[in-house]
Amino acid sequence: MARPTERTDPVLHNRLAVLRAERGLSRQDLADALAVNYQTIGYLERGEYNPSLELALRAAEYFGLPVEAIFSRHPFAPMSAQLYATTS
Repeated sequence: MARPTERTDPVLHNRLAVLRAERGLSRQDLADALAVNYQTIGYLERGEYNPSLELALRAAEYFGLPVEAIFSRHPFAPMSAQLYATTS
């Protein structure tokens, strides 16, 4: 059986750490809100574990954001690039 660090499925990128930090939440706070173990939050944030659809939907509901604002199959652009993008 594969250990959590031995990925066999594609990585699902996420913004959980950023969203958690913006709101001043600890991993335990977010875990309690989503009804998971705090270690699960760490695995998710490090990309070592992909959430179930149900967990992804709970996170989206908790943060009040669409799922695709939190999770993506492709890396997210840095927030600074989105906030301070210039058009040439």
